[in-house]
Amino acid sequence: MVADLTCKSAAVSLDDLGPRICIMGPSGSGKSTLAAAIEASRGLPAIHLDQLHHKPQTDWVPRPYAEFTALHDAAITGERWVIEGNYSRCLPQRLARATGMILLETSTLTSLWRYVRRCWFEHDRIGGLAGGRDSLKWQMLHHIAVVTPRNRRRYRELLADIALPMAVLAKPGDLNRFYRSERLTN
Repeated sequence: MVADLTCKSAAVSLDDLGPRICIMGPSGSGKSTLAAAIEASRGLPAIHLDQLHHKPQTDWVPRPYAEFTALHDAAITGERWVIEGNYSRCLPQRLARATGMILLETSTLTSLWRYVRRCWFEHDRIGGLAGGRDSLKWQMLHHIAVVTPRNRRRYRELLADIALPMAVLAKPGDLNRFYRSERLTN
């Protein structure tokens, strides 16, 4: 049974989430765009984990794990931030510092469409790699279509047990309503 997180997110605002917010969700769910909107609205520096995990000026070549972990752990030492991305191996230390959580959900079909769209049409996207360009990759299509559905269940179960204030934006339109209620622009 998948954990029901909706009761944890009833009427949660950005103010309730505090100065260190984690945003998680599947690829193409809007994590990077939301982090940038929160940065612009609340002045919380946006940290995009994909940019820490991959080497700039490459076609998404990962850094060595120890290097990524060091960058991640340094980024979360700040007193104020909004960090987006999953990277569950680093999640425990991130949650230990976080004051709030936003979980985005979107269908697998929507995630696939948004991935293809950004590879073909969005060359300077928020959260993209400096000097890099998204290109269709079989590994990423497989991740979205096969791995992500299993991760959805795992993340919901994991997050059901955390004591942080949380906004779960799981239904179509939830994210747009959140933008409007918090006066965010994307």
